[in-house]
Amino acid sequence: MASHRRPKQPSRTRVTVLTATAAAAVALTSQAAQADPQPSKSEVKEKVDKLYEEAEKATEKYNGAKEQQEKLEKQVDALQDKVARGQDELNTLRDGLGSVASAQYRSGGIDPAVQLFLSADPDSYLDKASALDQLGAKQTEALSEIQAKQRTLAQQRQEAQDKLGDLADTRKQLGTKKKEVQTKLASAQKLLNTLTASERAALAADESRANRASSRADLGNAVPASQRASAAFSAAQSKIGSPYVYGASGPSSFDCSGLTSWAYAQAGVSIPRTSQSQANAGTRIYSQGGLQQGDLVIFYGDMHHVGFYAGNGQVLHAPKPGASVRYESINNMPFQFGVRI
Repeated sequence: MASHRRPKQPSRTRVTVLTATAAAAVALTSQAAQADPQPSKSEVKEKVDKLYEEAEKATEKYNGAKEQQEKLEKQVDALQDKVARGQDELNTLRDGLGSVASAQYRSGGIDPAVQLFLSADPDSYLDKASALDQLGAKQTEALSEIQAKQRTLAQQRQEAQDKLGDLADTRKQLGTKKKEVQTKLASAQKLLNTLTASERAALAADESRANRASSRADLGNAVPASQRASAAFSAAQSKIGSPYVYGASGPSSFDCSGLTSWAYAQAGVSIPRTSQSQANAGTRIYSQGGLQQGDLVIFYGDMHHVGFYAGNGQVLHAPKPGASVRYESINNMPFQFGVRI
């Protein structure tokens, strides 16, 4: 018969060990949760602002690469056009040389002495012989011209090829910088998504208040730096409220250097596209007290941000993603120097 035994009960010691293990696991989980708390709204904002600053640095490098690409494209187009025209000229020279050679061959089929003997008019023949000598001199000159044109054409082709190589490198750099900007912006958005809906709404309200405060900015009795600086500043003022978009240079959205370059273009002045290049576009003014309305203001040690001096310690600029063109205190960012165009 089968044996009917009662299942063995766990010992009191084993139960105690299991209970202690479970308690330890709960304690560790609790400690882990305490060690990695959810960041506060202010901490998230600080990190997001830092990412936006890094994105702006990358944006100015992107703008520089884009500007270089546009220059190279124009240079390549001009060189290729020059090569095409040079090839047409070379073909014309070659055709002309062929006609000269054919004429010489046709006239040179009889020995000159025999031609003179048979000629009814020796003076006429001598005139023709002189013409043939001139024809030979022209052929030599044509050959020299063809050789010179071939050398020039080869140089132009090589220059065009070099520029195409530079253009390919610049396009690659452009893609890298664009990806870097997008990565920084995506990281910032990911951080913002960790906030609650009410916290995100509070941050948006802060930005909205800053935009509204901009319309009430007191510029004092600011004196324009020049007539053109005044015109550029007025153009920038007309864009207050326009959104910041990386790589944008108007007319409906801007990044920092996009706003300043667009505004000066409206005043009939061409300045470079990037903040670093704009830093070298005029006379530097190292004292805030020496700034006048319409002067450019360069911020940060690597000069990755630029705006307009508005007067009374205010700048007009495109600040960052999520914000619009507005006035802010010049002291909100590390001032480097002004630039008078």
